[in-house]
Amino acid sequence: MKRTNTMGLVALAVIAGGGGFLVDQLLTAGGHPSFTPSTALPLILVALAVAVVAAAIPVRRATRGTAPIDPFRALRIAMLAKASSIVGATVAGFAGGLLVFVLTRPVSPSLGSTGAVIAALLSGVVLVAAALFAEYLCTIRKDDDDEQPGPDEPGLGLSHLD
Repeated sequence: MKRTNTMGLVALAVIAGGGGFLVDQLLTAGGHPSFTPSTALPLILVALAVAVVAAAIPVRRATRGTAPIDPFRALRIAMLAKASSIVGATVAGFAGGLLVFVLTRPVSPSLGSTGAVIAALLSGVVLVAAALFAEYLCTIRKDDDDEQPGPDEPGLGLSHLD
């Protein structure tokens, strides 16, 4: 598995930011109030960030010691971290687009809506940082025999008896 590409996350955040700006633009053009994220969203994202790092810490401890580590467990946690970084970048970008829209209006926005958008943006950034850190923690060092070819195994139509 390849490590998460940070430039890809930045590009995703920029695209999501454009989407957030466009959503607010379309809502206000249609006479609807601008989009405000739920106040529970930052709490959920921070809880996810804590959970991802907490799941990755035992993998890191096992790789530092002599205890064997299940590589599939490490892979699952690394994939969760990778997905979390994508979610965090999307939320941070979308909230950034909402914030740009709200701050560029001639009317000063309400503190409640601006605070919710800023909290969503910051929690998205926290989730990305935590996910990248968890992915780093799940990196398993290569064994000494990883570079050595394994024993010849019979393929399709072959037998050990040949």
